[in-house]
Amino acid sequence: MSNSVDKMIALAKETLPNSHSPYSNFPVACVIKTRSGKMFRGVNMENSAYPHGICAEGAALTAMVTSGEREIEEVLILASKEFKCYPCGGCRQKLSEFSTAETKIYSSNDVQGLVDSKTMGELLPCSFSSETMKEK
Repeated sequence: MSNSVDKMIALAKETLPNSHSPYSNFPVACVIKTRSGKMFRGVNMENSAYPHGICAEGAALTAMVTSGEREIEEVLILASKEFKCYPCGGCRQKLSEFSTAETKIYSSNDVQGLVDSKTMGELLPCSFSSETMKEK
């Protein structure tokens, strides 16, 4: 486990109250650490027109890309409930755009702390990637 996981959990817990999740009542926060060591945070933002919400991972990715960063080292997802929370399928694909198969993805919650970890390759085997686009 990375030495930065405790810091990532603390940042996620600090950010979690900013979630806008009045429909699901399931706040989620995400912290992305890039190869340069910078950390980017995001929370889920629901909308009454459900398809127009944003997952916490997407919010953190947007902050990361906006700042010019492109290489993810680690990702931590913090759920508001005692739950093993991993990115949804769409967010797995978005995260994989800036990750390697070895990138660590941590699941945590505000009750138990760190719950589990997997690699991006475990979460999204046979992913559609930039390498796929190069294949003939």
